Order: sequence, then C-alpha cells, then structure tokens
Amino acid sequence: MTKQLEKRFAQVGSQEGKKDPLVIAKFFNPAGAGTWYATQYDPEGKAFFGYVSIFGDWNDEWGYFSLSELETFRGAFGLGIERDRYFTEKPISQVAPAAISSRL
Repeated sequence: MTKQLEKRFAQVGSQEGKKDPLVIAKFFNPAGAGTWYATQYDPEGKAFFGYVSIFGDWNDEWGYFSLSELETFRGAFGLGIERDRYFTEKPISQVAPAAISSRL
C-alpha cells in the first residue's frame, strides 16, 4: 500500500450505493486463485471493501478484506498476494461484470 494509493482512496471516498463503483486497486495471487478488486479503503482499520473473486464462480462476493491478510498470506512457492501495478482505475463492470448482478 503506497501513500499515493491511500490518498486516492481518500479522494474517491465511500462508494456505497453506487451501481457501478470504481475499482481503485487490484490485488492477485500470482501462484494460485484469487483476485481482490478494492473500491474503498479505511486507513484506521486498514481494511478494504470490494469484490473478491477466488474461482470466478458463484462464490465470488462483495465484502471486506484486510491489508494485513493480504500482506501475510503465503501461497505456492512462498509467494504472497501482489498489487497489480499496471492496473488502471475502471468501473467494476469492466473488470468483473458478474459483480454488478451480485450487487443488486
């Protein structure tokens, strides 16, 4: 988590109630399943809110996930969760269309 990214989350603020919220950051498991699309961040609790897709199926859901969980996870080959540094902000409908129908 960079200061610049934290500042951007603060600028965007709460997206509660938005039909197609903006994804600010994308995290992924480079050696396995799992993608986390963060739409909000609470710096005090160090928690994100967003859409979590583990297998790309009916179990994907909106919810909270913590920065510490992402930082401490170690998967195959000892690799941790990474932030996609090449990801650019997009509405959730452009990166995970199924997220829109599960939000309604």
